[in-house]
Amino acid sequence: MSFPPRITTLPAFEGPFDAHRLVAEGCQVLFASYPPGTVIGDHSHETHNVGVITQGELILSLGGQETRHRAGQWYEVPAGAVHAARFEVETAEIEIWFEADLP
Repeated sequence: MSFPPRITTLPAFEGPFDAHRLVAEGCQVLFASYPPGTVIGDHSHETHNVGVITQGELILSLGGQETRHRAGQWYEVPAGAVHAARFEVETAEIEIWFEADLP
């Protein structure tokens, strides 16, 4: 999926997936896209993540459960939680990484 040109001119996120990064006070906003077959193995981070799928589907493994999130659906990953993700189809999302000490 392509995002509008104004989004794609934001700085690139340096990580295991393609994203553009918007930094705001207390959080970062990522506009990410994943080709089919993308797998992000078990990991955790210090941020509390909240995201919405804009295209495709996220298969999220969290707390021993696997859930599917489709376009228009939101998900959350608490700070410090071990989780993994995979994408069977082309997928895009907007994900907000909140600093752990924020509500």
